[in-house]
Amino acid sequence: MNRIIGLLILLQLANASAAQDSIWLARTTGALPFMEYGIGDDRLGGAKMGFLDSNVLVKVVDSFNTDYKVRLSSRHYAYIAKSSLVLQGKLANGPVAHNPHLTGNIKVFGDTASDFVTLTVDDRYPYRGTQLIDPSRVAVDVYGVTSNTNWITQLHTAKEIRNTWYEQTEDDVFRIYIELKHPQHWGYAIAYDSLGRHLIIRIRRQPAVLDIRKLRIAIDAGHGGDNSGATGTTSKILEKHYTLLIAEQLRKTLKTAGVKQVFMTRTKDTTLSMPERIAMLKQFDPHLLVSIHLNSAGNDSIQGTSTYYRYIGFRPLSMAILERMLSLGLQEYGNVGNFNFSLSGPTDYPNALVEVAFLSNRQDEKKILSPKFHKAVAQKIYLGIVDWLKQQGAPEAPRQKPKS
Repeated sequence: MNRIIGLLILLQLANASAAQDSIWLARTTGALPFMEYGIGDDRLGGAKMGFLDSNVLVKVVDSFNTDYKVRLSSRHYAYIAKSSLVLQGKLANGPVAHNPHLTGNIKVFGDTASDFVTLTVDDRYPYRGTQLIDPSRVAVDVYGVTSNTNWITQLHTAKEIRNTWYEQTEDDVFRIYIELKHPQHWGYAIAYDSLGRHLIIRIRRQPAVLDIRKLRIAIDAGHGGDNSGATGTTSKILEKHYTLLIAEQLRKTLKTAGVKQVFMTRTKDTTLSMPERIAMLKQFDPHLLVSIHLNSAGNDSIQGTSTYYRYIGFRPLSMAILERMLSLGLQEYGNVGNFNFSLSGPTDYPNALVEVAFLSNRQDEKKILSPKFHKAVAQKIYLGIVDWLKQQGAPEAPRQKPKS
């Protein structure tokens, strides 16, 4: 019996060694590399775990069509597009290959605009951030590392971070918790420093003055150029033209209300990729983003308005806008979470996608054709943002009513 058990152990060791020989090291490359849960795809792509920084070290264990399967830790895997990875060579077997990667210490501080948490590491390892609510927190998992963190230095210059702590949730998964002072998530970003020796988590502070006139607001008119979007069921109008009309009306409404900093990803019929739009938004660094789209369905009886979000901490904005949109007499199509829309992907700022109504429904299409309806939609989105700010403790909105 003992001999059989010994043979089984030797077989397991041989299999483990063979598996080890098949592991390749790789590093992320290009704009916005991201991790997916699996190889499944729909019209919005695969279900995404989150974005990664460039030059992050991962271990490739398998290949599926256009994706590599990567091992994040002993129990966690993800899929990354082959175009987003550069293979570095096979992982050398032996004791060194199995040594744990150790974390260093943590520092919490702030500058004039944001708070930061930094974790000392010896290379760029994969990570994943998660928004938590009630109470509001950000949890960041760093994969493939083991704690050697012996202190957390917290400075008074941090204004939004209430507390920071960590736990070793698994042998090779290190989790940092960042508790926030305000219930509303205003955004965070994760990246390594230029040397890859510190993982930096930037926490956006709640604005000191919750006045819509003081905010930087971004508007994205869906589609454009060679991406026409949906087509009207009777009028044959193109979605790309009417999202731009509504977005321009929203810009005018915000400007009339006194919002000085409004940014539009496009102001004409321009072809823009999602990475290009995200790069533009990153440069503008908005307090919030509203994306304007028109819906379509195979069944022409489906109608109504809807709003979308990906991260739970950003849901309140989408809900506030939906409540106002419903006052237009539109049917409710719903508030949709975990939506795999590219512009819902960044965690840097609250964002909401508004599917105004259905071009594939004749009643909705008739409304969409009306310039008066465009003004009404813009007014309701504006008021939805104001309502959301009130939920965070903002004073009453400016008394002047937008004129156009």
